[in-house]
Amino acid sequence: QVQLVESGGGLVEAGWSLRLSCAASRSLRPMNVMGWSRQAPGKQRELVATISSSGRISYADPIKGRFTISRDNANNTVYLQMNSLNPTDTAVYFCSLREYRSLADSTTYWGQGTQVTVSS
Repeated sequence: QVQLVESGGGLVEAGWSLRLSCAASRSLRPMNVMGWSRQAPGKQRELVATISSSGRISYADPIKGRFTISRDNANNTVYLQMNSLNPTDTAVYFCSLREYRSLADSTTYWGQGTQVTVSS
């Protein structure tokens, strides 16, 4: 098992920035993908960004150019730098970790979420 603890959410005005952090409670398996998803009120959870243990990064179209995902492997932590926030970014942001024992065998863990609210 692993616990994921998010921090860094809050209430900001449009145009401001926030940095989310997510720390895993133990060292991770060599092959893994960490990421961020978000869920706005009344909407389904959507994937925002992912970063693999090899450094491969992907972003959802709505946040490209504004958000940056990074990770600190020594501290088992993933970050999401969010710039130029707008009210449509308001959501609960969830950290995720998928660990692979093999390409066909993986487990996904989720954090409890952190609220990000952007006022206009």
